Amino acid sequence: MFTELELLGEWIPEQMKPGTLFVLENPGAMGEAKNPYVAVLACPDCGALGLITRAQLSGIDSMICGSDHCSAEYFLNEDRIEYRKPH
Repeated sequence: MFTELELLGEWIPEQMKPGTLFVLENPGAMGEAKNPYVAVLACPDCGALGLITRAQLSGIDSMICGSDHCSAEYFLNEDRIEYRKPH
């Protein structure tokens, strides 16, 4: 199962709906030097905002929603969000 990724060109938190991505203006200024935070992604299930790293943006690392009420697991694959398949 997958969801289309929507890009937001300007930081307007109120417009961040589930599956919306905003790329930070100064990527690499926060987080670990080898894998800094580069964007904000709204969870495709609940819409909770979370910072994502360079490796997550490129699809190398997966993500788990940080909300207290959601535990969606997903990763980015080009212009879409793919949910992690159960084993």
